[in-house]
Parts: sequence; C-alpha cells; structure tokens
Amino acid sequence: MGEKQENYQSWYLENINMHPFLCPEKWNACTEKLYEKGKNQFNKGQSIYATDQEATHVYVVVCGRVKIGMYSEGGKEIIKAILQSGEIFGEMAILGETVRSDFAVALDDEVKLCVMSLAKVKQLMLENQDFSQQLTSTIGRKLEKMERRLEALVFKDARTRIIEFVRELADRKGKPQGTHIHVADFFTHKDIASLTATSRQTVTSVLNNLRDLGLIQFDRRSLRIPDPGLLS
Repeated sequence: MGEKQENYQSWYLENINMHPFLCPEKWNACTEKLYEKGKNQFNKGQSIYATDQEATHVYVVVCGRVKIGMYSEGGKEIIKAILQSGEIFGEMAILGETVRSDFAVALDDEVKLCVMSLAKVKQLMLENQDFSQQLTSTIGRKLEKMERRLEALVFKDARTRIIEFVRELADRKGKPQGTHIHVADFFTHKDIASLTATSRQTVTSVLNNLRDLGLIQFDRRSLRIPDPGLLS
C-alpha cells in the first residue's frame, strides 16, 4: 500500500470559508455582536490555544496561517491542518467539546484572527436560523471531508496522496495567472509530508518528478500548475 503508515497523521487542508459572514470587518448588525475584542493578533510560534485547555472560543483566520495539531502517546507532534484566511477552527466546542483535544499555533508573524465567544455563537445560533443553518452545514461538510481524507490515508499510496494534495490545493487556493493556476504561499516539503503522512524525501521526489514531466512548477514561495486536470 505504498509508504508504511506508522503515525496516522490527518492530511487535510480545510477550506471552510466563514470569513464573509463571520469576520467583523464585513458583518452586518446581527453578527457584529459575536466579535470579542482583545487578543486577536499572534506572532509566529505563539500559542492560540493548547491541548486540554478549556474550549471557550471559536476562531476565523483573517490573515496569516495557523497550524492545528496534536501529540501522539509518544509525544510526537502530528499536524492535522494548516489553515489560511477565511478558515474556521476551534468549532468542535460548538458540538460539545469542553476541553481542547488539539492545539493551535500561529505559523506567521502578525497572524490576525476573528475571536468569538462560544456563548455568543450559541446565542446567535438560537436567534438567527440562517446563521445556525450555515454554520451547522459548514461544520458538517468539514467533518465529511475529514472522513474522506482519512480513508485516502488508509487506502491510497504516498504518491497518490501527494498528488491529490497538490490538486486540491490548486482547486481551493489557486488563482488563474496567464495560462497557469498560481498558488501563493506554497507549503514546505516538510509540511506537505506531515499533512500527507509521508516523508520529506518522498514529497521532494514526487514533486520533482511532476516538475520534470512539466505538470507543475514550484519554488519555496509559490506553485504553478499549467493544467490541474493532468495531475494523476
């Protein structure tokens, strides 16, 4: 089944864009009361919340990147997701999580978040049916995507997982630029390895092979794909 999996590392880039209706910069009067002033900006490496911390808030990334992870029984860090602008996290508190089962850390300097009190989120869900339905639907889609990717982790080989990661990244984050699809803020090989449960060496080998075949172009900062449909 390809590269042996000793640590089941979830490999998902969550693309739940809640920014348009959760971020206070674009809120209407109804949702504006959700926003909690205070600590909403973090520097690189700074903890947003820790494992076993009380789950009292929900967050949306405004700018920068956030790493979501957990630790194995042996103390090994397992990256669950790397989130970018518009993506929600900490939402398991809405479903009843009382203490965090994972951690969140800022990956860039000046990471800015929309920070929302769990109590206020629940109150607005009771008061506003449209908001409640959209948020519930968003969380449901997120859980479905997680399940599909965990299945891929078990049943697909390393090369396939890496290629699907690249293709999904292009679909969700890519923007047309001339004849190519351009993805800014491309991930390091180490991060891709963690997110696809492979090794850094395997990621480098697969990406270099795709580049040799003319299917992708990349550097440390960006990814360019002539035709995502050709990635297979």
